[in-house]
Amino acid sequence: MNLLKRVLTAALLVPIVLVLVLRAPVPVLALAAALVALLAVEELLKLAEAYRLRPFRWPTYLFVGSFFLFLAVRPAHQPLVATAIFLYTAGFAAALAPFVFLAVGTRRMDLSGGFPAAAVSVLAFAYIALPLGFLVQIREQWAGAFLLLYLLLVVWIGDISAYFVGRSLGRHRMSPRISPNKTWEGALASLTASLVVGLLLSNYALSVSSALWNAHLIERRDGYFALEKPPLVPTLLLSAAVNVAAQLGDLVESLIKRGAGVKDSGTILPGHGGMLDRVDALLFAAPVVWYYAAWRVLR
Repeated sequence: MNLLKRVLTAALLVPIVLVLVLRAPVPVLALAAALVALLAVEELLKLAEAYRLRPFRWPTYLFVGSFFLFLAVRPAHQPLVATAIFLYTAGFAAALAPFVFLAVGTRRMDLSGGFPAAAVSVLAFAYIALPLGFLVQIREQWAGAFLLLYLLLVVWIGDISAYFVGRSLGRHRMSPRISPNKTWEGALASLTASLVVGLLLSNYALSVSSALWNAHLIERRDGYFALEKPPLVPTLLLSAAVNVAAQLGDLVESLIKRGAGVKDSGTILPGHGGMLDRVDALLFAAPVVWYYAAWRVLR
């Protein structure tokens, strides 16, 4: 029954996500990312309560929402300019966050709870909002929609491979104290599947981009239409890095949940748990792809 719920929920959400990352204008994608971020932040703050902390809720929501609002309303730029503006914005917000939340902490009657609450809010911004901001900014790069599709496929197919291979063939547990169901066999299957995805997308980048463009799912600047296909070795290395980051992201979220004594971060997605459960891998993987995209533009 749980597997059926997972499949039905995925069948409903995957088309919506694909249309958002491929076709939606950047402001719409930023607002959708803001919604996901706020839901995931809410779940993280609830998990913090299991650690006997009293987090700042509305200040955290307002800070995270303001960050995505800026990403949504600023005008479109060339990739180089957009990358520079995003870096300035993200760096300033990350530097400002500790001061904002510590200042909020001075208003608490119980001063002993101000610092821990501020730390949770800073973590919520750095752990959830910033990586999802990186995901939005990938879309502003050349071939941004193609890169987002690549990111999602590497993470999703890697996760599916780990799930089924781990259940059927897994014998050696990776981290039994944190996530008893994760095995080294599943992790290896996940890595292998991600490398295959990278190989296929490298070889068929032009064909995939052309098909998406002909289906009116992407603009021409959002696909890969260069005469040369993406280089194979860098693509495979990127796929491996994305997969490892995704698996670490999943493991880190399991650590937070295990310490809080819960199985899922929430119940918003039937069969999948909470929003944080669904984006935990992307939170670590998106910055890796963003760095590659930004490096490609800046070099």
